[in-house]
Amino acid sequence: MAIDETTMRGVVLPGERRVEWRDVPVPEPGPRQVLVRVRASSICGSDIRAIYREHLGVGAEAYQNVIAGHEPAGEVVAVGEGCRRIRVGDRVAIYHIAGCGMCDECRRGYMIGCHDPSRAAYGWQRDGGHAPYLLAEEVTCIQLPDSLSFVDGACVACGFGTAYEALLRVAVSGRDRLLVTGLGPVGLAVAMLARGMGVRSVVGTDLSAARRDLAVRLALVDTAVDASDRALDAVLDASDGGFEASVDASGSGPGRVLALEALRDWGRCAYVGEGGRVDFAVSPTLIHRQVTLYGSWVTSLGHMAELVDRLDRWGLHPEAVVTDRLALANAAEGYRRADGGDSGKVCLLPNG
Repeated sequence: MAIDETTMRGVVLPGERRVEWRDVPVPEPGPRQVLVRVRASSICGSDIRAIYREHLGVGAEAYQNVIAGHEPAGEVVAVGEGCRRIRVGDRVAIYHIAGCGMCDECRRGYMIGCHDPSRAAYGWQRDGGHAPYLLAEEVTCIQLPDSLSFVDGACVACGFGTAYEALLRVAVSGRDRLLVTGLGPVGLAVAMLARGMGVRSVVGTDLSAARRDLAVRLALVDTAVDASDRALDAVLDASDGGFEASVDASGSGPGRVLALEALRDWGRCAYVGEGGRVDFAVSPTLIHRQVTLYGSWVTSLGHMAELVDRLDRWGLHPEAVVTDRLALANAAEGYRRADGGDSGKVCLLPNG
């Protein structure tokens, strides 16, 4: 495919809820790299929490003033020397971290956990998807089946991958009742994928009435409960006494405590909501009830590829949780909506 453009405009996030633009050359792929024409680039809660509002600037969340966006999908328009799997014309979603490839975490596919100085996440330490083109490492590209749209693929790149990993950690199945605390984009993804994995009873909580209504309207949860001070009584009533599994996607102290307190004995819980703190009485909440608590961060390259396959087989479309689609030129409005806390997923469309 011919590329006519030599320069492009991309989004950078200087903090303090500002969106700015930068003109940069259209990159050329080097060895084992591909150039992707970005068709969809969704906004992640981490973009809001750790870059858009303020630069947290620590470790993996150290934003390096690059083009933002770590949830891209698109079509490959050029490949560099040595590419063996990806070809021009392939439709791809992109695992959003390029690791060293040699450490234990990278060799397991969890490049999110790479501690080598060369580790770089798209949209954090190397240019991301909020631009017409993205330079990607071939190894981070996952081919999309025809059944999945580019918006589906963008949602998979981080949010749905994070949700899938959490559900694998707590090993949900049709035997379980599941509680999801926090019905933002990741919580909605947890609920949707749990349905695909056989869970028949799903209850969700959120402070936002709009998000609760969305979860019910999409039939992702059976009951959506206001995450108020009386939420525990309400979710226990909705589950006939408690849940075998729970996932906290709220990132809030009360949501995390609720995810534990609503479990039955021997229950399993995963925390995926980022930031903040939590305080609970360890013995009665965790130890004496034989509860297992997991911390789960993003997913592996292998599990992301597995998820793409499962979405195709299950006939599920992550884009169902997208409530706002905007042209890249309207990125400032997109970030404002994502920051509002009432929307589902927000997705930018750099090339229509």
